[in-house]
Amino acid sequence: MAVLPSCVRKVISEFEKLPGVGPKSAARMAYFFLRAPSERSVELAKALVQMKKDIVVCKTCFNVSDKNPCDICSDSSRNKHKVCVVEELLDVVAIEASGVYDGLYFVLGGVISPADGIGPENLRMGQLRNRIISYFDSASDNSDTELLEIIIATNPSLEGEATSSYIIDMLSSINEIDHSKIKISRLAMGLPTGADLEYADRLTIKRAIEGRTNA
Repeated sequence: MAVLPSCVRKVISEFEKLPGVGPKSAARMAYFFLRAPSERSVELAKALVQMKKDIVVCKTCFNVSDKNPCDICSDSSRNKHKVCVVEELLDVVAIEASGVYDGLYFVLGGVISPADGIGPENLRMGQLRNRIISYFDSASDNSDTELLEIIIATNPSLEGEATSSYIIDMLSSINEIDHSKIKISRLAMGLPTGADLEYADRLTIKRAIEGRTNA
């Protein structure tokens, strides 16, 4: 005999599908809405429906927005000669929160992960390639084309490193662009403040040494 009504079990099951939410957290959220006034559940449902209705994907950077192009791509004050390539939407949020980046973005939609059956063809590699080509096409009449910097901001994981290497190889193979006018950079990675060197993994130490600065 089931202890909980099927409708409550259904709500818990749906909450469990959220990232980072386990059975206990899902149950707590379900009990919260069970005890809360009905208006709270209704407002949440309405907000979710409205989000799905109003949100669009920017055709330039593939970030989510309520208009196309998004606010970042349409902002004339942004540096059009820098494109930061990130894995997911929340990476854009994190970088913007730092307040130190003034360029544009490109959201890949994931990373190359053979173990999960995700290859380059499952990401937006083709769209990234076309965007780089279009940058040079739009400036073809200008012999003083500014240097375009591609900042690869994938995570410092095995999958992130594989994705970064693929992007570098792909950009290097594009014949339609002036390679003297393109710079490919990678986010500096290393030891976080307060960390102990003895507990750092091999990749972290490698990137910290490679990205060392003058004292």
